[in-house]
Amino acid sequence: MKKIIAALLVFTTLFACKNEKKYPKFDTKTYEQVKETLADKEKNNAARFLIVNGRHRKNIIGQMVVIGTITNHATVSWYKDVELHLSFYSKTAIKLDEGLETVYENIAPGKTVKFKTKYFVPKGTDSVAISVNKATADVSHAKWFVSTRY
Repeated sequence: MKKIIAALLVFTTLFACKNEKKYPKFDTKTYEQVKETLADKEKNNAARFLIVNGRHRKNIIGQMVVIGTITNHATVSWYKDVELHLSFYSKTAIKLDEGLETVYENIAPGKTVKFKTKYFVPKGTDSVAISVNKATADVSHAKWFVSTRY
């Protein structure tokens, strides 16, 4: 009986000490493939990665001056030629007019650019809503782009 208990203890100890941790296998996608997938996602959804903030005021001659910034929240993609959709509203939230404005700048990932535009708007315009309509994404030449201001 003692031999069986001793054998059972030895057997249990040997198998209990076997401490092989099973880690999940490494995903076979390479870094470049993941980067390309992310780039495609950013390229096809520019409005999702470009955030517009702005304010407005009226100037002396009655134009609505819209001043704002566009921030690129993408990781890989640069954006250029960003088309903004501006909607002009009355105090009672009725859309009075709308317009398109294109910002011809290269916006690097994580960077912000400023814009300013002027419109003659209908009488009674109280507020402006700004959204990104479309933009051209560029991933392949991202490291060679340099945003210069003249």
